[in-house]
Order: sequence, then structure tokens, then C-alpha cells
Amino acid sequence: MTTTAIPTQHKPKLSFWQIWNISFGFLGVQFGFALQNANASRILSDLGADLHSLSLFWLVAPIMGLIIQPIVGSASDRTWNGIGRRSPYILIGGVAAAIGMLLMPNSATIASFITPLFFGAMMLAVMDASFNVAFQPFRALVSDMVPDEQRTLGYSIQSFLINIGAVCGSILPFVLTNVIGLDNTAPTGEVAPSVIWAFYLGASVMFGSVLWTVIRTKEYAPGEFGLAPLEVAKQQRSLLSKLSDFFGLMKSMPKTMKQLAIVQFFSWFALFIMWVYTMPAITQHIWGVEAKWFNPDYLASVSEVPAHIAAAKGTAGDWVGIIFAAYSLFAAIFSIFLAKIANKIGRKLTYSLSLIAGGLGYLSIFFLHDASLTTVNLYITQIEVPQGAVSLFIPMIGVGIAWAAILAMPYAILAGSIPIKQTGVYMGIFNFTIAAPQIVSGVFAGWILTALFDNQAIYILMMAGASMILAAIAVYFVKDGVSTITPTSQDNAVVA
Repeated sequence: MTTTAIPTQHKPKLSFWQIWNISFGFLGVQFGFALQNANASRILSDLGADLHSLSLFWLVAPIMGLIIQPIVGSASDRTWNGIGRRSPYILIGGVAAAIGMLLMPNSATIASFITPLFFGAMMLAVMDASFNVAFQPFRALVSDMVPDEQRTLGYSIQSFLINIGAVCGSILPFVLTNVIGLDNTAPTGEVAPSVIWAFYLGASVMFGSVLWTVIRTKEYAPGEFGLAPLEVAKQQRSLLSKLSDFFGLMKSMPKTMKQLAIVQFFSWFALFIMWVYTMPAITQHIWGVEAKWFNPDYLASVSEVPAHIAAAKGTAGDWVGIIFAAYSLFAAIFSIFLAKIANKIGRKLTYSLSLIAGGLGYLSIFFLHDASLTTVNLYITQIEVPQGAVSLFIPMIGVGIAWAAILAMPYAILAGSIPIKQTGVYMGIFNFTIAAPQIVSGVFAGWILTALFDNQAIYILMMAGASMILAAIAVYFVKDGVSTITPTSQDNAVVA
């Protein structure tokens, strides 16, 4: 298909709902991603992983992102067909992730030729690979479709939808247990029914929302409104030549991107620790379950896990979903005001203060260990949990503020500093700044927890808090070429 560049380089302003449709599929992708984040450690632990190896299993997430996102970014820059430029990858990623979600919680029954733990880790890899296929095109789609003066609004709406999806995904196992009545415990080596059905529902939501964005968004053709023309297919080149071009782009990346990489390192290092170790941390620190009950060798030495230990681990696992939903909800609320705050006090100050709030949130968890039981009315149900667990909602406010900023501010700062022709590939390369700190964390966090903290997971959350504070300091050194952007929304119909 031949396209002709339109003389104007300015993209039409979009209505609120046009921008909403562009990112709506991200709600479903994040729904599934939140289910994974809140329950992967729980599933892998049920299948036989110890605390030291949990972070190693989680390494598949950043590794898949490191490999896939730059490839998808570059490929989507060169793609144009009846579906669009970014949409084919969004659709493929959503479908593949849904399949992985259907299979992972059933590892104990499906895997007959390999161990359930290994099969579960394989499905975690499939899910992460698929999520990463969809993530980068969603980011690039906003950059492609939304004009400069609405870019902060575009990424803020995307952040809002991401967090709504995360709230629903995180809370789902709790709802299925405490409202529907599904069990949240299972025999050793199996996954609780509430988690299995949550993954089934998550797969359905993800596929439906991704399909909505693909159907309702009509992408601009290459060459329109300042977008790069579709590149002519080049002669087949050697892998060495392709790698040379890729590392050339890495070397010549914009200065702003390099500065943001430092911020990204410390913030994503902290986030990885939170996702992996919040469940054992609060189970030990608040519910009083000893670290030995997370040791598969010790579990194998006892005839059965005492009922009160199994119940505490099940309730704590459900509560992780609740507090993860809480920080996502706080992030969704904060993201509504994020653009206005950034316009008022500047992107950098907004970003830095948000990260400080997250760091203080992590650090404050250490002081919340009151084990006295209290009844909590969550409107959909009532549950009896330790007072310390209820108090966790307070630090989650800070974590939510930081999460909203992490999802929006780096991309809003970065988008104006990268070449239009290479938006997709640079957005993909930027994922290195997300994946690398998670890989470092995954490699060393388990060793640190065992060797330095004697498997007391609360202390590794304290280390995450310190890392987030360092990220806030690093924001000071980032150069933001445009300090404010005024978000507007007009009814210039381009997106169906």
C-alpha cells in the first residue's frame, strides 16, 4: 500500500473518548499483569519454590521484556496492514497472554512430563513475553496518535486505565474467596481454586479489552501528520549488521533517555522487590508465620501443614491482592490530577516528590506489625485480619502516588526527545531501563534475603524503600526540554 505524506505535520486534537479508546486495551493487559504480580509468588511457592529462588523465577519477566520489546518496537515501526501499525502486535500479545493465564494455575494437573514448578515457570515466561509484546505498542500508539499538546493527558489517561485494570485484577482472588465462596487454600503442590478462576476471568477481560482498542482505533497511515513513512524493505542483512545498528542506536540515544535510565534503575529495582516479596514479608511480619513455613525442605519433613498456618498464608495471600489493588486505586486517583500538578509545579518536581512518597511508604511498613485481630468491612464482605494488615492501606497511598508517576512521567518526558522516525524502537530500547534493574534485583535479592536478612522478608522491603528515595534524588539530574504541557481535548474525530 502506497501512502502520501500530508503537508501538515500537526496531528488533529482528539476528544477525551478517542484518547480513552486508544489505551482501553491496556486496562485488560494490566488486569492480567496485576493478577500475575499479586499471585505469581503465591503460585510458585505453592508449587514448591523457596524464598531464595522466588526472585530467580521472576527473572523471566524482565528478560522477556529485554528481548521482546525492542524487537516489537522496531518491527512495528516497519509494519502497516489492514489492522494498522501497532494494533497487530497488541492483538497478538493479548491473545498469547490469555492462553498463558489459562495454563499457569493448572500446572499441577497439566504437567505430567515435567515438574509442575518448571511448567509454571514456563507459563510465567509465556505470559511475560506476551505482555511485553503488547506493552510497547500501546506506549507507541499514544505517541503516534496524540498531538503534542495532549500527550501528558494521553499518558495520564493510559495510567488511569492501567490502574483501574490493576485494581480489579489484584482484588479478584479475594472477591472469589470472600464473596463467591471459593477456597483460598489447596493441598501442598496445588494452586487454590480462587486463584485458578481469577486467572480464567482475567484472560477473558484481557482479550475483550484488547479487541476493543483494535476495533475502535483507526491508526494514522505512515507519513500522515508527521509520522515517519513506512520504511522500504531492505536487503537481507547479517545478524552482526543488525546488532551493530541496534547498539549504534543505544550509543546515540538522547541524553534525556540516559538520565532517565538512572531514575528507572532505582525505581524499578524497588518495584520488583515489592512484587516478589510482599506476600512472604507481610505473612511473616504481620501474621506471625515463621520463615520455615516457606521452606519446601521443611514442608516435606512434616506430615501436613497445620490448619492455622495454611489459613494464615491463604489470608495473607488474599490480602496482598487487596493492598496491591489499594495502591493501584490510589494511583488511578492521583493520575487524574497528575497532568495538572505537572503543569503547575513542573514534571521533574512532580516526579521526584511522587517517588519520595513511594519510598516513605515502603519504609513505614516496618512499623506496622500489630497482630491483634480486627473486623474490616469492605462493603462487598467482612473479614477478620490483624490490625497491622489494615494499617497497610496508609503506606499504599505513597506507593500508589509513586506508581502513577512511574507509569506516566518518564514517557511524557521522553516522548519529546526521541526522533519521530524511531519512536517505536526507542520506546522499546527504553524498556532496557525497566528490565535491567529487575534483572539485577532478581539475581541478588534472593541471596541478600538469605545471607543478610536470614529470610526475614520485611527487611528487603526496607531496602526497596531506600532505592525509591535514591530514584527521587536522581530525577534532579534529568533534563526535561518542556516543563509544562497544557492538556486539552477537542472533538476532532479521527479515532472511531
